[in-house]
Amino acid sequence: MTRHCCEAMTSRVNVRCDQHDDPIACPDALVDFSARFQEYGLIVHDGGTSSVTIDFCPWCGRRLPESQRDRWFDELERRGIDPWEDEVPTEFQTDRWLVSPRQE
Repeated sequence: MTRHCCEAMTSRVNVRCDQHDDPIACPDALVDFSARFQEYGLIVHDGGTSSVTIDFCPWCGRRLPESQRDRWFDELERRGIDPWEDEVPTEFQTDRWLVSPRQE
């Protein structure tokens, strides 16, 4: 489980709603966190699934972790996996790939 920069961020990332299964659909959810990419974003509540990536915490002001999106795609490519066509391994669907030993 990811440790976030402050209690306020943790509570915003972990918002649970009894009316919406998907946090993106809940108007009370403000922040989306992608564990696999280590990205934080402010949710755009326009009926889609967009969010605007942020680099600093809106509550405590700390710099947020650097995105691992490019590294994620690079690692899949290195393994010969096309995420648009092939099945993505389970560890790459969460942040587990960040701590898994590299396969050579």
